Amino acid sequence: MGFADLWRRWRNQMIASPRFQAFAADFPLTRPIARARSKALFDLIAGFTYSQTLAACLELGLFERLAREPASLENLAKELGFEPKKLERLLKAAVSIDLLETSSSGVYDLGIHGAALRGNPYVVGFIRHHALLYEDLLEPVGLLRGRPDTALSRYWAYAGEGEHNPAVRTQVADYTALMAASQQAVAREILALHDFSEAHHLIDIGGSNGTFIAAAAARYPNLRFTLFDLPAVAEIAAETFEKHGISGRTTIAPGSFLKDELPKGADIATLIRVLHDHDDDSAVTILTAACRVLPKGGRLILAEPLSGAPDTAPIMDAYFGLYFAAMGQGKTRTPAEIAKIGQKAGFTKISSPKSRMPLLTSVMILEH
Repeated sequence: MGFADLWRRWRNQMIASPRFQAFAADFPLTRPIARARSKALFDLIAGFTYSQTLAACLELGLFERLAREPASLENLAKELGFEPKKLERLLKAAVSIDLLETSSSGVYDLGIHGAALRGNPYVVGFIRHHALLYEDLLEPVGLLRGRPDTALSRYWAYAGEGEHNPAVRTQVADYTALMAASQQAVAREILALHDFSEAHHLIDIGGSNGTFIAAAAARYPNLRFTLFDLPAVAEIAAETFEKHGISGRTTIAPGSFLKDELPKGADIATLIRVLHDHDDDSAVTILTAACRVLPKGGRLILAEPLSGAPDTAPIMDAYFGLYFAAMGQGKTRTPAEIAKIGQKAGFTKISSPKSRMPLLTSVMILEH
């Protein structure tokens, strides 16, 4: 057992001691640390109530209402059909977690987090469908053991049986719209991190409704595109391309990247928020298929949130980890884990430029 391990064991014994806890709370030098640790622990305990406060504010339309103008408790209660004292409970909770703020005159206005949500409508879409995740998390141990037929696996039509169970348009429309809402922000990040100007033809593997291709087409007018996705999703992408006037530069190839060959002809490929939806065997299949159709020197631009960074670990490994358990497939991965899969698939040069917004997405470049 190394020094760090011995230190951790000693530290844990001390922290678990009621006598040491009392000392730490009383001693002036350790009191701020004890308070901060106490709050952090209670945040873990109370986290569900924070998220439900947020969900209630969204359901009542409080952010949209207060974005128009601040309002008093009495006016909000009248508009929302609440007794003032009962609505006040929610408003105080929202103020405590910076969703709302009170002005100098005592009326309610948006807080810093409430204002941020107004500028990120795609986040609101994910929050609204969290009711399905909450349903699956009622028995977390059973979920982690692999409980079948979860609410999220029914929502994500490609999960469970995977792409071997073809999804029809009515099944995929909701989740395609949900992903598209955030794809614009993801596309901006990818285009900021990688220069596509030397490419001639890009294939977006699992390209959803075509939001990334539309963004790339606007920046690179000479670049041609192929979108590969499930047939029902590809139908929606065709509408996106028509709307943006780029149908003449795009080819739609319907199919499953787990069982069908990818179309050839592209010198660069993108795989955006796809790999982490799949387990390791499927990830190898996907990357091998991509490597097989790229020419020597061709690149695969992989974009998704990555595990392994301390500042993003709670989101990557706690939130996404349980989300994938509820979905029935998928896992979070570190850059090293993806590099290992990429090498197994045939890629020889792998790099990871520093992301501006790692919570949104990170980028890895895999070269054939």
